[in-house]
Amino acid sequence: QVQLVESGGGLVQPGGSLRLSCATSGFNLDHYAIGWFRQAPGQEREGVSCFSSADGNAYYVDSVKARFTISRAKSTVYLEMNSLKREDTAVYYCAKEIGPCGDMWNTPIFWGTWGQGTQVTVSS
Repeated sequence: QVQLVESGGGLVQPGGSLRLSCATSGFNLDHYAIGWFRQAPGQEREGVSCFSSADGNAYYVDSVKARFTISRAKSTVYLEMNSLKREDTAVYYCAKEIGPCGDMWNTPIFWGTWGQGTQVTVSS
């Protein structure tokens, strides 16, 4: 059974850090890309980062570059989030798609399987 399970969300003060995990099972992650997305209340889901297992490349939306780092260890993909801002508050989801991260990686409709999400709240 294919599963993506996010964890690691929580409440953090501005400037703080969190590490999100996307635990995968039921498929060979070596052949897939994993994307991290987020959705704030009343807003559309947006792509945050993508990791290509095939070539090890990582991609980021401009708003998180130099603050977020995506990585993989075995069957888990992590999103290390530093210098968090209030505008990073959202539900964060991971998703999988076969192959590398494509040019449209940050477009949710191109991703087939999603986790249930984990809430990240940045507030003082």
